[in-house]
Amino acid sequence: MASIGFSELTKVFDDGTVAVESFDLSIDDGEFVVLVGPSGSGKTTVLRMTAGLETPTQGEVRIAGEAVNAVDPQDRNIAMVFQNYALYPHMTVYDNMGFGLRLHGMKKREICERVAPAAEMLGLTELLRRKPGQLSGGQRQRVAMGRAIVREPDALLMDEPLSNLDAKLRVEMRAYVSLLHQRVRTTTLYVTHDQTEAMTMGDRVVVMRDGRLEQCDVPQRLYDEPTNLFVAGFIGSPAMNVFRTRLSAEEEAPCFDLGGTTLTLTRGLLERRPSLRQHLGREVIVGIRPEDLEDAALVANSNGSCLDVEVTLAEPMGPEVIAHCPLPTTARVPAGAGPELLAPGDAGGQTLTARLSPLSTARTGGRLRLAVNVDRLHFFDAETEQAIS
Repeated sequence: MASIGFSELTKVFDDGTVAVESFDLSIDDGEFVVLVGPSGSGKTTVLRMTAGLETPTQGEVRIAGEAVNAVDPQDRNIAMVFQNYALYPHMTVYDNMGFGLRLHGMKKREICERVAPAAEMLGLTELLRRKPGQLSGGQRQRVAMGRAIVREPDALLMDEPLSNLDAKLRVEMRAYVSLLHQRVRTTTLYVTHDQTEAMTMGDRVVVMRDGRLEQCDVPQRLYDEPTNLFVAGFIGSPAMNVFRTRLSAEEEAPCFDLGGTTLTLTRGLLERRPSLRQHLGREVIVGIRPEDLEDAALVANSNGSCLDVEVTLAEPMGPEVIAHCPLPTTARVPAGAGPELLAPGDAGGQTLTARLSPLSTARTGGRLRLAVNVDRLHFFDAETEQAIS
């Protein structure tokens, strides 16, 4: 195992496209780090430069403290797991897992001594004589992981390995990969566009946008303390509700208007985010996570922080109800930053998404009073979109 480091890593393709720009990150020995972001954010390019499949335009890739920019891919002692499995269809599971070892000149007994325990760990012992065409998608992905593990690499790189699996199998494989990492403790760099995968699997999560690192932190801190509006909107499902409004200049009881309702900031919120007082009288962006809204009828004490809305769409999910409610045009969202309007006749309005208890009476077309957990609100500078702390 080994640490991985990136210093000012940049990749500019021949057509001038900047895929990665000034990327700095240190991954500790044995750590599981996830790169997450929308398509085109540069995640896979970072992974490919780590493996040596792409050459950095500038900057440095280090493995175990040594610069490897000039080291060929086969000499980096790194294993990769791809989204399409990349198994040889004419070979058995055993031969697929041991193929790389055979290429490195290992003897049959040595190959068996590595393949057999890896197959047992992955639950593949009974499948070693089968060929990939006789396996399920999850079994094939485990074979691909086994082929990587038997090499005993310094680092393991995974490029969206679960994206070809169905929803139920993805959940199972997420847990399987996490448990596997706890057993082998190989330094792992994992790429995904799925923020649920990132939050449930990573020791740390790196959020990328347009080739740049936006924030790197443990999953819970990304959720609780996003550094800017992009991270806040990307992490969490359903996405955070964001609105542009103006804080009042009242020192004792600062407040703001949301859809015609006045919400007052609590003392606890102001103590946790003292910089808010510097924004009194100024325009800010307010973020409300859907789970910080609840059916007021189910809340013992809402402290008067409630919104009266119409439910344009209620989605019963079993353990929760997702309600979509338009607000009047007094709450303006930054362009492209928030959820889209669901009510066709309310052009210029804003849709509020709430994640409610299954006991909620929210129904499509009905009225609903929503209690807002003001203590959990997020605030961002209206110009820079950086979090106000």
